[in-house]
Amino acid sequence: MSAFKPLVFSGVQPTGNLHLGNYLGAIRKFVALQDTSDCIYCVVDMHAITMWQDPAELEQSTREVTAAFLAAGIDPAKHIVFNQSRVMQHAELAWVFNCVARMGWLNRMTQFKDKAGKDRENASVGLFAYPTLMAADILVYRATHVPVGDDQKQHLELTRDIAQKFNNDFSSRIEALGCGVEMKVGEETVHGFFPLTEPIIEGPATRIMSLRDGTKKMSKSDPSDLSRINLTDDADTISKKIRKAKTDPAPLPSEPEGLKERPEADNLVGIYASLAEIAREEVLRQFGGQQFSVFKPALADLAVEKLAPIAGEMRRISADRGYIDGVLRDGGMRAGALAETTMKDVRRIIGLLGD
Repeated sequence: MSAFKPLVFSGVQPTGNLHLGNYLGAIRKFVALQDTSDCIYCVVDMHAITMWQDPAELEQSTREVTAAFLAAGIDPAKHIVFNQSRVMQHAELAWVFNCVARMGWLNRMTQFKDKAGKDRENASVGLFAYPTLMAADILVYRATHVPVGDDQKQHLELTRDIAQKFNNDFSSRIEALGCGVEMKVGEETVHGFFPLTEPIIEGPATRIMSLRDGTKKMSKSDPSDLSRINLTDDADTISKKIRKAKTDPAPLPSEPEGLKERPEADNLVGIYASLAEIAREEVLRQFGGQQFSVFKPALADLAVEKLAPIAGEMRRISADRGYIDGVLRDGGMRAGALAETTMKDVRRIIGLLGD
């Protein structure tokens, strides 16, 4: 093997309603990448249970995320769409990585601290070890690229650390078995089995904030439905939420520098830029000096144009449960075959006996 085959992997948790942030930060990128790359897209239901989930709601949310993938334009025939729990090798490799990763590495993960809050002793072991399962999700397919938001960059860096340590620890074994790739690590050449996966972070707004508080990330868990635009919202609801979005009394500036200390204005400009797929500078060239009474209707029209068709298609697909389950079943079989190819080599590399 002379090089790792380029492959994109990413996933979305099935926890509650998908919203604009999920679409702009993840799903739209997934759609674009499938035109240039082989892709595997996963509904990460095992990650969801790091915190307690109602079983019936988890099943429903898993199908909803799948419907969103398909409605947005992901092709499950050309690429792989599946839910994580169908492929047992994710959990198997996660255990191997639990034995490779160091406690100090996981202790530095800021997302665990944020989610666990002050009562860390009551957080699940799964929540603490979440990043090693994420590493397994990616590396069980030896994926070379992952589209991620800013909040997942640290976890992807940990994935690279785990891959590098595994490659270093077992370099001679990998070479002897002939199942790796020569890789430069600093000044040293090692025989690596796992790639050092690269992040894909692009676009004018990778982090979408709440419509009610520009300092907080748009979230499924926010008690106010007005804080987010759900992918299932119809045109009237989308327009209403944008009209009611929090702003300040000043007009829009002509340069991005003028958005500093104006989080709500900055967020709405970023949303417009992302939906229109233009730079923030271009948005401000169009609307600089204008009041929000002018900008908001333009943003609402754009959001409806881009999102309402997806919402309609989601509702259509969601009504066909058999179709969704068939997509997940087929994707799980295809993903499982790839994952088992990796795990057969991993077992041999680390010395686990089996067929």
